Amino acid sequence: MFASLGQYVARNPWKIILAWIVVAVVVVMTAPKLSSTTDEAEFLPGHYESIKAIDVQTSAFPDRTDIGAIIVFDRKDGEPLTAADSADIEKIAATLSSKNIPQFGAIVAAPPSENKLVQTAIVSLGKDADPFGTAILDSAKELRTDLKPLVADTDLKAGTTGSVPQSLDQQESSESALVIVGIATIGLILILLLLIFRSPIIAFLPIAVVAVVSQIATGLIGFANDAFNLKADSSIQVILLVVLYGIGTDYILFFLFRYREFLRKGHESKEAVALAVERAGEAITSAGGAVIVAFMALILSTLSIFRSIGPALAIAVAVTVLASLTLVPAIISLLGTKVFWPSKAWKVEPKGARFGAVGDSLGRHPLRYAIASGLVLAALAVFALGFKPTFDLGDTGSSSTAESSVALKTLEKGLPPGATDPSAVFLKSKDGSPLDEAAVATYGTELAKAKGIAQVAPPTFSEDKSTAVFTTVLDTDPATDAAMANMKDIIRPAAHAAAPDGTEALVGGTTSVFVDLQRAMNRDYSVVFPVAAVIIMVILALLLRSLVAPWYLMASVGLGFGATLGAAVLLFQNIQGQDGLIFMLPIYIYLFVVALGTDYNILMIARLREESRQGKGSREAAAQAVRHAGPTVAAAGVILAGTFASLMLGGNSLLVSMGFAISFGIFVSAFVMAMFFTPALTALIGHAAWWPGHGDETAEEKAARTG
Repeated sequence: MFASLGQYVARNPWKIILAWIVVAVVVVMTAPKLSSTTDEAEFLPGHYESIKAIDVQTSAFPDRTDIGAIIVFDRKDGEPLTAADSADIEKIAATLSSKNIPQFGAIVAAPPSENKLVQTAIVSLGKDADPFGTAILDSAKELRTDLKPLVADTDLKAGTTGSVPQSLDQQESSESALVIVGIATIGLILILLLLIFRSPIIAFLPIAVVAVVSQIATGLIGFANDAFNLKADSSIQVILLVVLYGIGTDYILFFLFRYREFLRKGHESKEAVALAVERAGEAITSAGGAVIVAFMALILSTLSIFRSIGPALAIAVAVTVLASLTLVPAIISLLGTKVFWPSKAWKVEPKGARFGAVGDSLGRHPLRYAIASGLVLAALAVFALGFKPTFDLGDTGSSSTAESSVALKTLEKGLPPGATDPSAVFLKSKDGSPLDEAAVATYGTELAKAKGIAQVAPPTFSEDKSTAVFTTVLDTDPATDAAMANMKDIIRPAAHAAAPDGTEALVGGTTSVFVDLQRAMNRDYSVVFPVAAVIIMVILALLLRSLVAPWYLMASVGLGFGATLGAAVLLFQNIQGQDGLIFMLPIYIYLFVVALGTDYNILMIARLREESRQGKGSREAAAQAVRHAGPTVAAAGVILAGTFASLMLGGNSLLVSMGFAISFGIFVSAFVMAMFFTPALTALIGHAAWWPGHGDETAEEKAARTG
């Protein structure tokens, strides 16, 4: 199949290129725009308690106004607020309220804190507001713009925080990150390819190809989102950018190294293109298939954030694989050896002294290499046991210097941290009859005794009196581990146990959502990981015609996953002292390290099999595989690790932790697993590694065995 494809592409390059241009134009002109959400509640299915609470609020309290934002005031000199300051705050709140900012309702000044260090103004959501749409973010900008001149001539400082301002800061952080990461990624690819090939044409080739591919992939993802009502978090476009340029460049390198190899063997350019597609095609398709399967396994998640990210990344990789097998060879077929201009190094077979020496050493001492590399991975993997998740996307998605973060810190000088994001406890009659007001009052008293609750407001009744809601303020930041532990182990059980006979209690709010997110993630870990691993093993078995090799290949990738998560825990939790890492990190590490680690293993093991088929023993084949495939794995690993490392420039803790973890995992996959661990194990296992397909046999051996 790949031989026929290679010959067709080499002979008809203009048809291939024209087809890609037409598809790109059509998709760009017709595709819907990608949308995103930062509301964690939208990620959960309806059977969780926090979502049931939202449903009760919608039905029983349709006119209930939630808090959209909080304006936090304090004095510029840090001293306690005076009566004149409070008067200014009430005047500012009234002036802002009179402006009728779209999406927002009344703006009312609250009393100053007990220590007089801070005072707030509560900004309610408008009756018809969409708390997760784009219009409300524009209103948050308008609120900040209108606020500045009102405090300019006073002794006050003011900032906005709460759910909407935090979403605004997160969106602006993501937009800034997209620009920074894009520039860094493209710049890094250009520099590395110039160093590897010394050709500006090759350096710009992946940039041009991925620019086309990204437009098509983004458009197809938009169609998929609309068709299946998928939701994506606001980091998806940054991740897409890195995935497309990183993986796209890797697959282009897989092809280019093979093309150059056949040129050096004396083949004419178009023939070399066809042969490169034939030989690299299986590895690229299998590697891409493993990545796609790993991403698509996320559709089994209970969280819509992963059910959307998975197909989105799978679509991007599928388009990239197709471009690597058609568009790139077509361009090379037209350019021929001019693609290497002005370098002439492509004509000369390098001595490969470094990789040759490493390969020879590994071939002589495979046990040493297997033990050393395995111990490094295992030692780092031990730290993964200390992983602590954090579930606050808003906090991790923006910089600590963002206005909402600074205002929240100011607020905590005088009020409970939970004041910005109260939790709602709903008490509803099971049969729809009116609640007993005395019993409801007693329930509120019992609720206030629960550890972790700082304040409980008097209940508000629904119109038919069948439901009451208590607004509660937690005594810790709603996104912390302490708040989640209290919610899971104390507040929810206390709320349920104190409910009078014939009633049901449901706890809502952000902390309740986080508790349910944690439950959902634990379930997903037990389903998504094994399914992805099994399917990738099937792909490896089909590629290698072996039932043995897939087991130790996946074991090595599993060690790589543990080592990567362990390194992130060691750096961010143990060394930097962070409370935890974003809850999505293990899944992202698993997907990228397992999928991309399998890419490099496939490339190395496929070359090892090819060397074996030429009559070499297992140790000599491993040595030659490292000599010849080592430069490709190293170049691809450096480029892909570098592109993911550019995420660390995004400016928020989510992208920093993801950038470090994934780039470290890819580095480990390329330079520990694929370069040392996998070929060393294969050399040790020998011919048995290819059972029952015996894919390492020469044609003569296979003929003799089959008779």
